[in-house]
Amino acid sequence: MTKLAFATLMLTASTPALAQGQLPRTVVPVSYDIRVEPDARAMTFTGSETVNVRVTAPTRTIVLNAADLDVTLATFDGQPVRVAADAANQRLTLTLPKPANVGAHRLSFTWSGKINTSAAGLFAIDYQDPDGTKQRMLATQFEAPDARRFAPMWDEPSFKAKFTLAAVAPKGQLAYSNMPAKVTKLSGDRQLYSFAESPIMSSYLLFLGMGDVERKTVMAGKTEIGVITRKGVVDQGDYALKAAKNLLAYYNDYFGVAYPLPKLDMIAGPGSSQFFGAMENWGAIFYFEPELLFDPKRNTVSNQQRIYSVVAHEMAHQWFGDLVTMRWWDDLWLNEGFASWMEGKATNDLNPQWQYAAQNVATEREAALRLDASAATHPVIRKVETVDQIGEAFDTITYQKGQAVIGMLESTVGAQQFRDGVRRYMARHQYSNTVTDQLWAEVSANAGRNVKPFMDDFTLQGGVPLISVGAGTCTSGRATVSFRQTRFGLDPTSKAPQQWRVPVTYTILGSADRGAKEVRGPTAQTASAPCGTLVVNPGKGGYYRVRYDEAAHAAIVRDFGRLAVADQLGTLGDDLALGYSGDQDAARYFETLAAVTPAADPLVWTMATSQLARLSALYEGTPLGERLKARTLAVLAPALDRVGLEPRRDDSAVVTNLREVLLSVLGSAGDPRVLSASRRYVDRFGPGVNRIPPAIRSAMLATFAANMTAADYEALLAATRRETDPVIKNQYISLLGRAEDPALAQRSLELVRTPGFTDPQRVSLLASVAGAHPDLAFDFATANAALINPLLETSSRSSFIVQLGGGSNDPAMIEKIGRFALTLPATSRGPAERTVSTIRNRAAVAERLRPAVTRWSGQ
Repeated sequence: MTKLAFATLMLTASTPALAQGQLPRTVVPVSYDIRVEPDARAMTFTGSETVNVRVTAPTRTIVLNAADLDVTLATFDGQPVRVAADAANQRLTLTLPKPANVGAHRLSFTWSGKINTSAAGLFAIDYQDPDGTKQRMLATQFEAPDARRFAPMWDEPSFKAKFTLAAVAPKGQLAYSNMPAKVTKLSGDRQLYSFAESPIMSSYLLFLGMGDVERKTVMAGKTEIGVITRKGVVDQGDYALKAAKNLLAYYNDYFGVAYPLPKLDMIAGPGSSQFFGAMENWGAIFYFEPELLFDPKRNTVSNQQRIYSVVAHEMAHQWFGDLVTMRWWDDLWLNEGFASWMEGKATNDLNPQWQYAAQNVATEREAALRLDASAATHPVIRKVETVDQIGEAFDTITYQKGQAVIGMLESTVGAQQFRDGVRRYMARHQYSNTVTDQLWAEVSANAGRNVKPFMDDFTLQGGVPLISVGAGTCTSGRATVSFRQTRFGLDPTSKAPQQWRVPVTYTILGSADRGAKEVRGPTAQTASAPCGTLVVNPGKGGYYRVRYDEAAHAAIVRDFGRLAVADQLGTLGDDLALGYSGDQDAARYFETLAAVTPAADPLVWTMATSQLARLSALYEGTPLGERLKARTLAVLAPALDRVGLEPRRDDSAVVTNLREVLLSVLGSAGDPRVLSASRRYVDRFGPGVNRIPPAIRSAMLATFAANMTAADYEALLAATRRETDPVIKNQYISLLGRAEDPALAQRSLELVRTPGFTDPQRVSLLASVAGAHPDLAFDFATANAALINPLLETSSRSSFIVQLGGGSNDPAMIEKIGRFALTLPATSRGPAERTVSTIRNRAAVAERLRPAVTRWSGQ
């Protein structure tokens, strides 16, 4: 699953809690034969199924999952049985007239259910055709625990079974699932899609879609790859089709096990979710349109890269997650961390011009290190017992830290040895479930060393190591280097003493040789190195922060332009983070920043731009904030002069992306050139909007929206209501919430009350308002919780509202979130605790940095 990064809010899942523990294993499913008939107009469906089960021990009770289903009949071996529903725990308990014998049996159900307006279970996506005709597409979303909203199931990943699905669709509509289908005409303008039996798989990977759609295909060896879209935009799937074809060959080779299904569809839905952007259903990957469809007339290079990386992520899941699945949600990172790492590796290998590996140092790695250095962190492998905890596991630690520590493992044991271990793991465990130790065992067997001890240090405990480096005096061409380990943290909880076995690497700038040292404990450990500028963690493959002593840091600053791009990015990240934590004077960060020349690599300027934007946000609305904003504009001006306001034909991808980031940050900061260009281009959402070059369109629109007048707002609102393209409409709705003017923000909040937009669009508008006005958005949502909660996906109800306030700099927000959290079940308060931790850390960091920022902003 690809998580949304919503400038957002990181949304976690929460629904009514399960009873502690998992389903009993006295009865296990072998195969399901399911038939459903949706009524899209009535937003209901009916279903029936026969499940072949295996009884492993005599029992009179059978327990499985169901949620929001009205079960009208249940039989066991053809005999009706009593059914008791436990809505709170999402379970059905069947009581048999006498104990079932060990062996094979048949269980059958009939039921009715509801089609949801947001992405949980079977749900509807409403949109308009270009001529204004209203359309309704149906799709399913089952991860983590929502297959039970579609049919009674053993809805846990370890209960793998085969699925045979049939669906009744209106004549003229296409239905699609994990496997190919045969179509039979039925009476009354209906047709039956009978899908072939799936391989053995977990319930959350089952998929069904239906609608007035088009399908386009290419062949990749023996596999048919398809794109399914609403009518009129199927050609926008060409880029994803080409990417998928290349990626399939890459993955077939890397994993050593060929993709086993006959087809691989990529389905584009024109809606949105509060929780995810794409989902790896086996053979039927679902994406929301911006994550899959590329329109060169509208999309930017960053959109193109996002599409490629998301396709790479979801396709990696076809092996890591689908073919081999974690046994329980404790090991979710085996799915998501590995898919995130594989996404980066494949995207970088197949698109070297993008410098994707270096980009990830500045983005994915930094995101993990930031969260992991706070009280909000948790181990990569975490204990999961409730539905709330399942949803909360889909976060930055699982994805980005998981990705980072897998990269560290590969760099430690070697790329070939690691890949051979992965191949062994795939071959040995295909079609089954695993735990993390089984991956370590296969990698260890190929690496010739036991990787479990040091990988346990990074996966069974949260937190970030800090390696302090001292470079001794040069004598006879050699110097003694010392390494000392402590813990890097932003708050008292994350600074509590902790130890790791850290695989530290180092080199001398200009040398091809690398040294390695496993650093344990706080005692200084030494190594010998040639004299020169010492670079620790070259390439930034290791998961730790680095603090150099004064002389070594001075050498890094002096030779900054000679460092590899990844090391420049990593140094900027470490220096700013060490200022945040108080482990180093923030003045050192500004020394390093001063070494970034106008001619520096665009990726380095992109990171510096983002860092300065985060710094400015710490002091938003204060006199220091205004001085810092002015200094930021001055520092970034040479970068904008270099790339220019307008795109150029020979721009590289990294230059195009830098321009987009610069325009967004400078436009938000009030740069006169950017503001003037945005007003000139946008023309109050008249025809001029379509003349904005795609490479800068998003940045120009965002700048315009942030600085809207009341008249501008009304023009945007009118354009939003006129717009029939669902992707553009969703973009405009988000822009409505970006106004800096509090009165216009309040106007958007009032729109959330009205039914003029779909439920996901109303939620998106509220989240957008929270970007610039977190206090307004939070207060509105808490005062109107009875209105907001029904609009939310069930997976987001305990987290969405509290995280609206996460960007607040008002100390009173902490108390407000605390009061609201008391209205939630105790098991649903984790997101509130993490949000409060974020607010506290931001306030502490602002005070810690104030002296250095004051000096720098006054220069």
